[in-house]
Parts: sequence; C-alpha cells; structure tokens
Amino acid sequence: MGLLKINKSALYEHPVKTTPQNVQESNEALFTAKWNLPQAAKHCGMTQKEMKLTFWEYLKYNPSTYKPE
Repeated sequence: MGLLKINKSALYEHPVKTTPQNVQESNEALFTAKWNLPQAAKHCGMTQKEMKLTFWEYLKYNPSTYKPE
C-alpha cells in the first residue's frame, strides 16, 4: 500500500484583507440571505463576532425591503 502524499499548502487558508468593498458585499449577502454568517465573515476576513457587530450596524442604517401584501 502506497503512502498518501498531502499537499500542506492546500490546507492553509491565506488571510483575506478587510476592505470596505468586501464588507459591503458581505453585508448585502447577509441582508438578502444569500450567505450565512460564517461565509460572510470569511469573505471579508473578519471573525464571526466582528461580522455580527458590523451587520447590526448595517441594519441600523438600511431600511427593510420587506413589503407586506
């Protein structure tokens, strides 16, 4: 039985730089329920707690898009 060779560089996730554009994309994806919190946090290089706090601020200043019939 041969040895399984593991690519160690594929196991490492490179850090993502937090930019206003990444944060905006993450907030909009959370707002429209396209992404969940871990996905959004990873996209903009934040912890889940940081993303949650940022999203709460986003909700304060952006009106709801829900229109009841």
